[in-house]
This record gives sequence, C-alpha cells and structure tokens, in this order.
Amino acid sequence: MSPLDWIVLVSTLTIIIFYGVWKSRGQRNMESYFLDNQSMPWYIVLLSIIGTQASAITFISAPGQAYTDGMRFVQYYFGLPLAMVVLCITFVPIFHRLKVYTAYEYLEQRFDLKTRTLASSLFLIQRGLSTGISICAPSIILSSLLGWNLYWTNMIMGGLLIIYTVAGGTRAVAYTQTFQLVIIFGGMFLAGWMVVHLLPNDIGFKQALQVSGKMDKLNVIVTRFDWKDKYNIWSGIIGGFFLALSYFGTDQSQVGRYLTAKSVKESRLGLLMNGLVKVPMQFLILLIGALVFVFYLYFKAPIFFNEAQLARVHKTEQGPALIKLEDRYSELGQLKQQQVKQLAAALETDNGAQVAIAKKALQQTDDKSQQLRTEALSLIKASDPTADTNDTNYIFLHFVVNSLPKGLVGLLIAIIFLAAWGSIAAALNSLASTTVIDVYKRLYNEHATEEHYLKMSKLWTLIWGVFCIVVAQFAGNLGSLIEVVNVLGSWFYGVTLGIFMVAFYLRKVGGTATFWSAIIAEIAVLVIYWTGTVSFLWLNAIGCLLVVILALVFHYIFPPSARQEAK
Repeated sequence: MSPLDWIVLVSTLTIIIFYGVWKSRGQRNMESYFLDNQSMPWYIVLLSIIGTQASAITFISAPGQAYTDGMRFVQYYFGLPLAMVVLCITFVPIFHRLKVYTAYEYLEQRFDLKTRTLASSLFLIQRGLSTGISICAPSIILSSLLGWNLYWTNMIMGGLLIIYTVAGGTRAVAYTQTFQLVIIFGGMFLAGWMVVHLLPNDIGFKQALQVSGKMDKLNVIVTRFDWKDKYNIWSGIIGGFFLALSYFGTDQSQVGRYLTAKSVKESRLGLLMNGLVKVPMQFLILLIGALVFVFYLYFKAPIFFNEAQLARVHKTEQGPALIKLEDRYSELGQLKQQQVKQLAAALETDNGAQVAIAKKALQQTDDKSQQLRTEALSLIKASDPTADTNDTNYIFLHFVVNSLPKGLVGLLIAIIFLAAWGSIAAALNSLASTTVIDVYKRLYNEHATEEHYLKMSKLWTLIWGVFCIVVAQFAGNLGSLIEVVNVLGSWFYGVTLGIFMVAFYLRKVGGTATFWSAIIAEIAVLVIYWTGTVSFLWLNAIGCLLVVILALVFHYIFPPSARQEAK
C-alpha cells in the first residue's frame, strides 16, 4: 500500500478505538456493562444489530460469492423479515418483562438449571468458534494480499478491539458500531461506484447490469425446489426463517443488542427496521460482486485470485506448467474482452439474434477459462496439499488492492478491520455476559458484590478474546467464509430455537423432557449434516422441529414437576 493508504488506515482505526473508550465512561456495574442501563434508542439498537451480523466476512466474501455463483445467496435472507415479526410478538416482551441479562436466564425460570446450562453451553461453543473464524477470515486474506504475517495479523485484529470491548462493554460496542457502519457503507458505496467508473467509457451502470444478467450473475430468485440446493427461495424463506428466528431470538450476541433498548417499543422498532433493511443491504453488497465480474470481463483477471499462493507455486516444480496455463488463460481473457464488447453492442441495439450469438460465444470462452482454472487448482494442490484452493474470499480484495486509487485502498482495508471489530466485539461481550451470568454467578459465586461481577465481566471478555485469537491461529482452509460461519451456526441454532419454542408454546412440557429432546436432536442434526442429506439451511428447521416433536413424546416419559406445572 502507498503511504497515503497507511495514513488513512491507521487514522481510521485509531479514531475508532479512542471513540469507543471515550463512549465507555461511567461503567459501574453489570447492568451498565452488559445492558447500558437499558438506555439505547431504537436507531442505535438497529445499527448495533446490523453491525453485529454484518461482519468482515459479509464485506469480503459476499461480493466473491456473487462473482462465482451469482446473486442467489440473497435468498438466504428472505425469511428474516417474517422472523422479526415473530420475535417482536413473542420474544421481546418476555425478555423485557423478566429483566434478564441473557436469554438463557429465562430457561431456568421456565424449566430447570440443566436446560439453561445446556442452551448457554451450545451458544458458548458455537459463538466462540464462530468468533475465532471471524478474526481469522480477514486476517488470512490481508496477510496474503499485503504480505503481512498471519499470526501477527490475527493478534492485531483481535487485540486492538479487545481494548475498547474490555473497557467499555455494551455501550462502547453499540456506539462504535454506529460510527463504523457510517464509514463502512460510505466506503462500500465508493467501491461500487468505482467498479462502474473504471469500466470503458461507453459502458455505464445499465450496460454493466445487462451484461451481468446475460452471464447469469443476477439470478436473484431460484424457484426450483431441491433439498440439497443451498440457495433457492424455499430454503431461504423456510430455512432462513428458522435460522433468523434462532439467531436473533436465542443468540446472546443479538439478544444482548436489543435488551439495551429503552423499552419494548424501541426494541421492536430496531428489529422491524432490521427486517426491512437487511435484504436490500445484502442485495447491494452482492451486486458489487456481480459488477466486479463484469469488470474482469473487460480487464485482465488472474487465473487464481490468491496471487500470493500463485507466487509460491511458481517456485515449485509445478511452476512451468502453471505459467503455461496462465498464458492460455490470458489469451482467453483477451478473447473475452472482444466478445463482451460484441455482447454489449448487441444489447445496445436490442438485436435479439445478435445478443444470443454473442452470449453463447462469451459463455463458451468463459467455460474454457473455468477449465483452465480447474487445472490450475490441481497444480496448486499438487504443490501444496494443505493449500486452500477456494479463492472466493480474495476476489473483491484483489479488485480493491489492484484497481482502486491511493487512499481509497486504505479506506477499504480499514473497512475490513471495522466490520470485523463490530461483530467480534459484540460476540465477546455476549460470550462474557453468558459466562458470568449463566455459569460463574449461577453455579460458582452467587452472592458476590456488583463490583466483583463487573471485574469478572471484564476478565472474561479478555479471556474469550484470547481464546478466539487462539482459534483464529489454527483456522485455515475455510472455503467461502460467509458459508462456513452460517453452516457452523446451523449446527446449533435449530436445536436452541426448539428449546425456546417449547418454553414459549408448550407450557405443560417440563425441563427434563426438553433437555433430552435437545440432546438427541443435536446428535441427529450433526449426523444429517455429515451424511449430506440436505443443505445446511434446512438444519435450522429440522433441529427446531425435532426438539418440539421429541419434547411432546418425552413429556409422557418425563412428566414435569409440580413446580414447573405451576409456572
């Protein structure tokens, strides 16, 4: 990067850290540390919710996902608005009425201690691992593209955000997320504008969309039903609904965001606005990837976007063979540049016959390019069996580093840090709150002072931060990071949601029946995933329904105690 890029990067990150520490003044007890004394207005709640779910993975991996697979990933979010409505009706008023710190406190009041402990443990496992991946994801890419040491990048990525998260708790997280999102969306808008601006003078936004559409990158809606298809409208609405309901209703990293609101009304407004904003936001991020695909039709693209990996292969005995493939790939790239101009001209004159001919020729050349890419991946794997041959996560950053002007590169790199910090800080805060409230205070030290619990909250924030950095150091070969995190969540979210569904709607079912239903359902979900029976989104619905059905059956084997029946 240029000196100007470094100035922009360091200045942006420094401002965020000092802003977070400044906003964190006045933390005196757990209520202020984890809930900010329930003082947040709805728009801060909304931005905090978005900042928690929109990690660096969203901004790094989603454009690459659209580049390789089109925009059908957006269907993943189609069930989210409906889930927000259900949450506002059921979850929010219950959590606010009971004045809980974590969602899992309610489960002991409704069931028993072991069910509460099981649900909180599932959260800690899933969120701890996911947060480690969230640290590792941008670190791997930044270290590869910029030549930074991976381990030091992980430590810097995780270490700097721990400063204001430990110091400030929920207030620092929420207000820095708000500031971060302003910078992030401004930078992403500039990146999208630059993609179009850098295209040839006779190609505007409309023409770029037309070309992208003809190359099947604007495939937003897929109506064909297939259990194993990860992204279609059915898995998006049904599986996505259960996933969103569990994530926003039972994952403390999100529950903790709207528990900070001034009232039930403010929480509901934040969630409902999130339901309205999230789908178009994700659509626009994916659209950038579709436009980047068009950009690389007009300009030279590497045969593999992780060029640091290519450089390593060049130094091995597979190097000469790789160079030959790159030369042939470059020749096809030049041919595609001619063919895409012919396609654009045909689209401009609206000549259907010419459009069909030009589209077919371009697709055939692109298919040949993909075959060469496949051969290159084989060479990469032959030179290094541990190499990650999925370059989805490198596509957008390759465009940023190699095509954008000085200064803007530093801003986009800063955005990666900020997006990572926003979601990771919220995760660390929720991991600490669950550990202190649901484990430490409940099981080990129930009658300490508020000052003691505040100190333990900061200590556990630090401990979880170190744990996640350690996980990041061992994570690798992840593939499409946005998929990996969502797959990991789908292993646990459906079962956790099932526990809450039984708690809310099956009032006669007791804790023991629910506990064993959840254990069996979790084992079944993992078996179904490893056998590849269905795509991962369906695991959320399957896990939830299994818990509910088994709880109804086990209710007759493990009837509730008199205390539970009285609730």
